[in-house]
Amino acid sequence: MSGLYSVDDSLKLERKEINELYKEHVNPGLAGMLSLLNFDKHFVKAKGVKVWDSEGKEYLDFLGGYGALNLGHNNDQVIEGIKKVIGLPNILQASIGTMAAVLGANLAKITPGNLNKSFFCNSGAEAVEGALKLARAATQRTRFIYCSNSFHGKSFGALSVTGREKYQNPFKPLLSNCTSVPFGEITPLEKELNSKDVAAFIVEPIQGEGGIIVPPHGYLKKAKEICEKYGTLMILDEIQTGFGRTGKMFALEHEDVVPDILCLAKSLGGGIMPIGAIITNDRIWDKAYGGLDKALLHTSTFGGNTLAAAAGIAAINEFVSKDLAKEAAEKGNYLFSKLKDFKNKYPMVKEVRGRGLMIGIEFEKPSAGILDKITRGAVTRLSTEYLGSLVAGELLNNYGIITAYTLNNPNVIRLEPPLIVSYEELNRLVDALNDIFTKRNGFVSMALSGGKTIVNTLFNKK
Repeated sequence: MSGLYSVDDSLKLERKEINELYKEHVNPGLAGMLSLLNFDKHFVKAKGVKVWDSEGKEYLDFLGGYGALNLGHNNDQVIEGIKKVIGLPNILQASIGTMAAVLGANLAKITPGNLNKSFFCNSGAEAVEGALKLARAATQRTRFIYCSNSFHGKSFGALSVTGREKYQNPFKPLLSNCTSVPFGEITPLEKELNSKDVAAFIVEPIQGEGGIIVPPHGYLKKAKEICEKYGTLMILDEIQTGFGRTGKMFALEHEDVVPDILCLAKSLGGGIMPIGAIITNDRIWDKAYGGLDKALLHTSTFGGNTLAAAAGIAAINEFVSKDLAKEAAEKGNYLFSKLKDFKNKYPMVKEVRGRGLMIGIEFEKPSAGILDKITRGAVTRLSTEYLGSLVAGELLNNYGIITAYTLNNPNVIRLEPPLIVSYEELNRLVDALNDIFTKRNGFVSMALSGGKTIVNTLFNKK
C-alpha cells in the first residue's frame, strides 16, 4: 500500500507534523491537553536523567516515567542484556522460556518471605487483573476491598478497585462486590473483613496517583494481620514503589510485611521493555493454578517473552549491584531536607511529603477573585484540576525540568527522578522551585506566565 510511513520517515518528522498525526489518528484530547502548557515538545534523545528536544535544549527528567525509569533512560546494561538474546525465539508458547524461568528465580531471591511463584504479563494494570483472578481462584470468595483515593490501573478489573469516580463513572457498572475503605485506617478495614467473604484486600504501600500519600507507620503490618485473621489475601501493589524507589528494594520492607500477592511492573523492564508480574507463594499458586487441569487458566501471549524477560534480568542485576535503593534513601533524604521548609516559606505550598525519591508537593487552591468572574469560572476550574500543571509548565518551559501532577490529585506535582540522579541535578530542581515560588508566588501570575496558550484558554480565545 502506497503512502505508508517507514521508521526512517518517522524519524524525519517535525514537531508540527507529529502533533497533527497524533490529533488525527491517536488521541486529540490528550494532544490538546499537552499543548496547553507547551508540553507537546519533540524530544529526540534521552540518556540517564537527561533528555533533549529537537531544538537541542537539554531537560532533566524528574517525572521518571511514573516510576518506570528508576534506572534512567536507555540504561546500557539493560540494552546489552536485550541485545544478547536477539535471535532467540521471542514468543514460542510450545516451549519453556529460559529467560522467564531465570527472571522468576531472580524475583524469588529479591522479594521477601516465601514469595516464590511468578506470572508475567505486560503492564501494571494486567498484573492487578492477574492478582484479582488469582485471589478469587485461591479463596473461592468473590469480594474485594480497596482504598479510597487509590490507583491500580484503568483496565476493567483494575478500575473496579481504583478509588476515583472520575475514572470509574463512564464505565459503570464495574465488577460487583468491590468496596472501598479509607487508606491508612484499620477499623473500617476490619469491619468489612469481618464478613469472611472477602477474597483480597488490595493496597499500595504509598498512594502514588493519590498524591504521594504515606500511611501511618505500622498500617501495612496491622492490615496484614487483620487479613490473616479473616482468611483474606493481601495484594500489595508495588508497581510504582518497587525496585528501590522508596529507599528499599520494595516499600513493604519499611514494615517487614510479606503480602500474599505482590504486583510489579514499570521499572521491572529497566525503562525499556513493557513487563509486569505477580508473585505469590506456593500454597496460593497451587490452590489457584496447580496441576495440569488448571495450569492454563490464566495466560498471556506476550507475557514473559524473551526480550522483556532479559530486560528484567538485567534491570534487577543493576538495582542490586549498584545498591540503588540505598542511593534513593540518601538522595531522598537530601532532597526532602531542602524542600521541607517550603510550607512555611511559601503560602502556595500546602505540604511536602513522600519517602525516598518519591516526593509530592501539594499546593493550596487559590482564591481567584475578579479574574474568575471575568473568565466565567475558568480560574476555579484550572485551580481544581490543573494547578499542578501550571507549576509543571513553569518548570518545563523556563527551567528545563520535566514533572507532572498525580492523577487523583492534580494539585500535587510528583518528583520521581531516576535513582541515578546526581546531587547537582537535585540542587537544580530545588533552585528552580525556590525561584518560581519567590518570583511568581500567586496563582494569577503563575497562570499568566504560562504563555499565550494559557492566557487564551482563560479568556476563551483561540
